[in-house]
Parts: sequence; structure tokens; C-alpha cells
Amino acid sequence: MNVAKMSNLVTDVVGKLEKLKNTQLAAELSWCWVSFQNDQNPAGVIEKASGALVFFQEAREKNTKAVAKKLVDELGKALA
Repeated sequence: MNVAKMSNLVTDVVGKLEKLKNTQLAAELSWCWVSFQNDQNPAGVIEKASGALVFFQEAREKNTKAVAKKLVDELGKALA
């Protein structure tokens, strides 16, 4: 996980999850990010961000305008 890229993206990802009515995953990712900042253990952030990436990819399959391709690409790069 690229911490610098993820720190720039996490608020956008959480906001988009909330906009798409996936508040559970948004809350979990937000909590994991704060936890990561305290303990530097990226496991939760990677798991939840990967879940968000899958969710965004599925949303784009249904409606290409639901999630910006740039956000999906940047999230994938941040997780790599």
C-alpha cells in the first residue's frame, strides 16, 4: 500500500461510498484509516480499500458514470 497516495484518496473514497449508499463500508474504511494512523498496521485499510475497489468496479459495470475511472485507477495504484 502506498501511504502517500492512500492518504490523498481516503476522504474521496469514503465520500463516494457514502454517496453510493454503502455507509457500512465507508464507516469501516474511515475507522481503519484512523486506526492505521495510530498503529501503522495497514491490514484493515488494505482489506476495506480493496472492498471499496471491488464495489466501485461493480458500480462502473452497471453505470460507467457512477464512479469516476480516475478514482478507481488511483485507488488501485494506491493499493498496489
